[in-house]
Amino acid sequence: MDIFTDVLIVGTGVAGLYAALNLRNDLKITMISKGKLDECNTNLAQGGISVARGSTDIDSFVEDTLKAGQYENDVNAVKILAEESIENINNLSNMGVDFDKDREGLNYTREAAHSINRIVHYKDITGKRLEEVLLSKVKSKDNIIIYEDCHLIDILKKYNICTGGICINNNKQINIYAKVTILATGGIGGIFKNSTNQRLITGDGVAIALRNGVKVKNLNYIQFHPTAFFTESLIERKFLISESVRGEGGKLINCRGASFVNELLPRDVVTKHIYEEERKTNSKNVYLDISFMPKNFIIKRFPTIYEKCLESGIDITKESIPVSPAQHYFMGGIDVDSYGKTSMENLYAFGEVSCTGIHGANRLASNSLLEGLVFSKRGALDINNKISDLSIIDINAPKLEYNLECYENINKKVLIDNIMKFRGDLKDELVTC
Repeated sequence: MDIFTDVLIVGTGVAGLYAALNLRNDLKITMISKGKLDECNTNLAQGGISVARGSTDIDSFVEDTLKAGQYENDVNAVKILAEESIENINNLSNMGVDFDKDREGLNYTREAAHSINRIVHYKDITGKRLEEVLLSKVKSKDNIIIYEDCHLIDILKKYNICTGGICINNNKQINIYAKVTILATGGIGGIFKNSTNQRLITGDGVAIALRNGVKVKNLNYIQFHPTAFFTESLIERKFLISESVRGEGGKLINCRGASFVNELLPRDVVTKHIYEEERKTNSKNVYLDISFMPKNFIIKRFPTIYEKCLESGIDITKESIPVSPAQHYFMGGIDVDSYGKTSMENLYAFGEVSCTGIHGANRLASNSLLEGLVFSKRGALDINNKISDLSIIDINAPKLEYNLECYENINKKVLIDNIMKFRGDLKDELVTC
């Protein structure tokens, strides 16, 4: 089966959806999702979205991001992120994303390594609400077609020009020819035993880039979130206990009830202290305590975390939450410029699959959704300006030789082998193919 389209978007998280909404209405857009439309990490994001508190906060926002990233960030990209944050948050509000408000307007919270309160949020399910609104807008567009359970196996290319993608849907090969292809396939959590990511997010975009000679960057920069709900299971996704819990005053304590770290230090620092504390006390986890806060505040501010912990037998209004670090975010990825363009012609990458350079060696809390918004919009506008000069290149797509599981294992192995070149210390954390 062959499909011909103007733009192919692989992924239906924030980066893919927002890109689609910023592309021209006269373009035929085809979107594919590896699983169901909401099976993405966007849907899991709890804390919120960073935004500059006006023009006077831009320099501070930039400095906080650089400091958290150990000053290995792309300064120009960080400035773009901060400067364009306000217009994108205003755009979301106009679309119907009803961020929490107080008497003065938007209710800003604070998360680790931010110098001030600058995180907008919707309860403790910001990503879920964002996904709902964007997906609803996309579904209302006549020029966008979406295919679920459609797995990208490889890209189509001629020389160094991307001409679309090869997919498998219901065990059938689909060749999607496109003037422009956008990879918005998310991160790499599914290749880790312990991760807060959706299990099907296995770094397909990065693996396909590696197989096709597309430049990648910073494969060694992998972030572990300090506070995932602790369980012994290595199969299920780890439930994230949002950074905003500590931002609102939650305290980290060890198995003896003693404090051991400043909760608002950058994620990599807090994670390091937790691992050290677990070794010192010969324990498998530490605890995050917010039980000293008013019960009504806890339930209203963190309804999802409250209910989820209750399902596991923990009443967070009365007792501490068992937590331990888990793989959470990938700062590396496909090397892109400030418009999301890759080293291959007509191929773009937005969101966690890309490496814009804004995160450096460690992502500042709540900068992930913002990155997906800012750079997917910039990329979409760039595509709008250039696509009229492009044409669909029809080539003979190779016939797939193996089944879906085999191709997925090929991609996993390529990615794991390349990560191991830089991060041999993670050998025991990675799944085997």
